[in-house]
Amino acid sequence: MSRIKRTFTQDEKDLVYGFGFAGALTQIGLPENAIPMALLFFNLGVELGQLFFIAMAVAIIAAGGWLMRRLQKAPWPWAWLIPPYAIGSLSVFWVIQRLASF
Repeated sequence: MSRIKRTFTQDEKDLVYGFGFAGALTQIGLPENAIPMALLFFNLGVELGQLFFIAMAVAIIAAGGWLMRRLQKAPWPWAWLIPPYAIGSLSVFWVIQRLASF
């Protein structure tokens, strides 16, 4: 899939998601004139949360590298397998959990 096609696909998904979220805000009684500001701050919060997560991951990796250099030990070869298996296991758990809720 080309980069332009992916961008349009992502934008279309975000647009549909935004309309759905705006509809939910209307249903809970938020005034029409407050919806754009609520969407803006919601999106800013999501972006800041993602940046915080990335910063924490980089800090943990850097601290681990610093600790290994300080202790003059090489990391275990199998240690690099833990994150992908943990992420995959959590993903499978969530899929099974959501499928079971139907």
